[in-house]
Amino acid sequence: MARPIAEEDEEKPLDAEVEKVRGKLIRFMAVNLGLLFLALMVVIGALVYKARKAPSVAPPLAGDIQVPAGEPLNADIVLPVGAKVISQSLSGNRISIDAELADGSRAIFVFDIAERRVIGQFAIRTK
Repeated sequence: MARPIAEEDEEKPLDAEVEKVRGKLIRFMAVNLGLLFLALMVVIGALVYKARKAPSVAPPLAGDIQVPAGEPLNADIVLPVGAKVISQSLSGNRISIDAELADGSRAIFVFDIAERRVIGQFAIRTK
């Protein structure tokens, strides 16, 4: 294989017309990249705005229960006949009642304030 001539290896300066076209292409690229970057920042800003304005999906707390002004909440919690309340505990919108039943056994009743009904009964037993 023959070696290329040294003159062909050197880069020749561009013509004035070619240099003008090259300058226009560089400006065109810079403007388009700037617009693309600006559009990307707008999209990211919109996503951040939507994320901050999204409603929270936390469950309602006891303070979030809708109570008409001036009227207290009232509901009946029905326990078996002969049951005695040993203790109670409030968590959010639920009340747990530890009761001793008529036969001497114990059970825990869970009452939902918002639904106004007993949602669970758990017997306490020993092995």
